[in-house]
Amino acid sequence: MTSSISQSKYSISDLSKEFDITTRSIRFYEDQGLITPARKGQTRIYNQRDKVRLKLILRGKRLGFSLAETGRLFELYDVDKTSATQLSSMMTLITQKKDDLKQQLEDINAVLIELNDLEDNCKNILGTLENN
Repeated sequence: MTSSISQSKYSISDLSKEFDITTRSIRFYEDQGLITPARKGQTRIYNQRDKVRLKLILRGKRLGFSLAETGRLFELYDVDKTSATQLSSMMTLITQKKDDLKQQLEDINAVLIELNDLEDNCKNILGTLENN
């Protein structure tokens, strides 16, 4: 970004490069109300708060949180800077995500057992067919 803007200000391309995401993704998060850059004409100017939020959005996404869930946490933080409500909500979301992942793992293990059984049956039938 140009030197006339202080270090705590970032262009969309600065953030795109830093987080290795497209400018389209950043604009999408803006459209969702998760980040709110200032405008200078058509140019978006992001501050440190936007940068931190973008980092949290990407971390939440990696952990399986929806954008709506991330947005809800941002709203809670904006209302309650002490973070007590936000942390409580985060704990609830973490518990839900862990439960979801445990269920998915159980489902995957069940499917693997079924696939192994099917594979064994196919091998047995092939062996019988080759012996005849």
